[in-house]
Amino acid sequence: MRVVNFEGLKQILERLPENPRLVASGNFAAPATLLKAADESLPKFRLHMLNAHPGIPDRDGITYESAFVGPGMRHHERLTYIPCRLSLVPVLFRDHFVPDAVLIHTSARRNGTVSLGTEVNILPAAIEAVRARGGLVIAQSNPKMPYTYGDAQLDESEIDFLIEVDEPLATKPVAEIGDETRIIGEQISQRISSGSTLQLGIGAIPDAVLGALGQQTGLRIWSEMFSDGVLELSRRSALDADAPITASFVFGSQELYEWLDLNRQVQMLRTEKTNDPAQIARQQQMTSINSALQIDLRDQANASFVRGEIYSGFGGSTDFIVGALHSKGGASFMALQSWHPKANQSTIVPKLSEPATSFQHSFVVTEQGTADCFGHSAAEQAQNLIEHAAHPDVRESLRAAAADMGLR
Repeated sequence: MRVVNFEGLKQILERLPENPRLVASGNFAAPATLLKAADESLPKFRLHMLNAHPGIPDRDGITYESAFVGPGMRHHERLTYIPCRLSLVPVLFRDHFVPDAVLIHTSARRNGTVSLGTEVNILPAAIEAVRARGGLVIAQSNPKMPYTYGDAQLDESEIDFLIEVDEPLATKPVAEIGDETRIIGEQISQRISSGSTLQLGIGAIPDAVLGALGQQTGLRIWSEMFSDGVLELSRRSALDADAPITASFVFGSQELYEWLDLNRQVQMLRTEKTNDPAQIARQQQMTSINSALQIDLRDQANASFVRGEIYSGFGGSTDFIVGALHSKGGASFMALQSWHPKANQSTIVPKLSEPATSFQHSFVVTEQGTADCFGHSAAEQAQNLIEHAAHPDVRESLRAAAADMGLR
């Protein structure tokens, strides 16, 4: 590993092949200095990030690639969306979208190592793929990045070039939890028993579930990500102290990052492990909690498309839904409000108007109630969705649609 300055870094990037593919840390761990250097030194490049946020380079000559589209790339004319479950993105890097360089945001150096900190995710696989190809691994080392353990730890020998920076980490805005969201969270929390293992998606509803957990103890975390709600569970002594908190990436408040730093209770693993349905199924009482945009009477969920355009992607929800259903005592919750206020229409529909992201959940939960889906006939499943999850204003039309579809 060689430590370089900004101008030296630009010269190194200029030696990459024409229009190189750069895989960079995503979510709230974007390596701003490395991306700036790429922007200033490369006329053209392909930027591959998961859940990228605003502030990434954007100009002619830069194209985006992602299997999970964040607000920094969403609706962009130069975006290439790659449909893929999160657990299989490492296969993309190995066989289909091989990187020329991997740009990572790490902790400060510690005993000959650095840590990927808050964003492990698909990066270990990207590093392996680029090293097999003879490409570059470039790190920006930041004392503000927490040092985390597990697959987050990298030996300095795994890095080609490193630049030292001192940048504030991006933090996650506090999600507003309205009355309907709070009701959904309370309904799900009532079905979670002590000793359960939790997977939490992104957004206000998972936050509301964690906020509503009151009496449960011995809870475990096996999730692709977590935020400040897990810190609150730890403070309330609701977590199993003997079980590691397992995740692949983290984002939240500055307070969360400080708690995360050098915290041996937290185990950061690569995506192939956290999102492996077989490993998920081995967790006790695995409880998967995710959100959707729309659900139809056959319990198919759309969480990825809006008006025919990609909004996000599969993410890890499909991996965890399958794993939770195979777990002894496990359950998969799909949560959403029964009415979409902006579109002014029901989110429970006869048939999806967009491609399905997932299907066959244990429960569908709205502020109207909880529909029991798995283990019922197709007709019973549709009836439960109509009577217990759909908005009252559309139940009659949904009953008629169910009859036309033979779901009676």
